[in-house]
Amino acid sequence: MPQHLTWHEDRMNRARREMWPTEKPMVLQPLLVVPQEFSKGRVRCNILYGPGIQTIKFRTCESRIIRSLKLVKCDTIDYHLKFTDRFLFESLMTLRGECDEIIIVKNGLLTDTSISNIIFCDGQNWVTPAKPLLKGTCRERLIAEERIIEQDIRPEDIFKFEGCKIINALRDPCEEKLIPVSRIYY
Repeated sequence: MPQHLTWHEDRMNRARREMWPTEKPMVLQPLLVVPQEFSKGRVRCNILYGPGIQTIKFRTCESRIIRSLKLVKCDTIDYHLKFTDRFLFESLMTLRGECDEIIIVKNGLLTDTSISNIIFCDGQNWVTPAKPLLKGTCRERLIAEERIIEQDIRPEDIFKFEGCKIINALRDPCEEKLIPVSRIYY
């Protein structure tokens, strides 16, 4: 059963309004018929759309274990519409060295990893970068629920925090392990 579908629908329809302003909003629920082989476990649904739905694909999903992060600078990246072209992310990932994942720094501020938004814990509050590359559905939901707050975070601010978690539609913050800031490399 699709999780948090309203949040995905909202993001899709915002993107569609930006790209195709005359198109009417779409409702996903009647279009999502999950095949029997994907009725159990963690399943990813990829919807490719333009003015209309082009394809809907399901696949089982196993999360990569992320234990270390490398800061990588890229001031030209723009991913606010979640395009299918991930060439720049793949290029940036080649800079991670021995780390499992990257945190992209744009215009002197932390943004996202190559696969997710990120949240930091200061001991009391969970904070997410105010200028993400993508306003992900999990991030937006947690902000609306007042479980996380937005804040500009510079690389030098990292050590004000205990650690971080990466979050997205398939990475619930309650299930993710805290990555200590000592495992974030410049």
